[in-house]
Amino acid sequence: MKLHLRFFASIREGLGVAQEELVIPDSVKTIADLRAFLMMRGSPWADILSNDRVLRCALNQQMVSADTVLLEGAEVAFFPPVTGG
Repeated sequence: MKLHLRFFASIREGLGVAQEELVIPDSVKTIADLRAFLMMRGSPWADILSNDRVLRCALNQQMVSADTVLLEGAEVAFFPPVTGG
């Protein structure tokens, strides 16, 4: 399956990547699977996408949870939680 990944804010800065096209194996079916797959790239991916960090994710510009099933050709965006005041 082919996905278009986008990374925002501190995630983009830490990875040094704003976006990429990625073909994932059939075993990667959900957002959580994708996160684990990307963490297997090693540092800095494993550190920045660690399950210890709170991240937000969107699928085709809609906020989704970690158990959301991925779709062929989808845009998947990762970003830190929004804070402010």
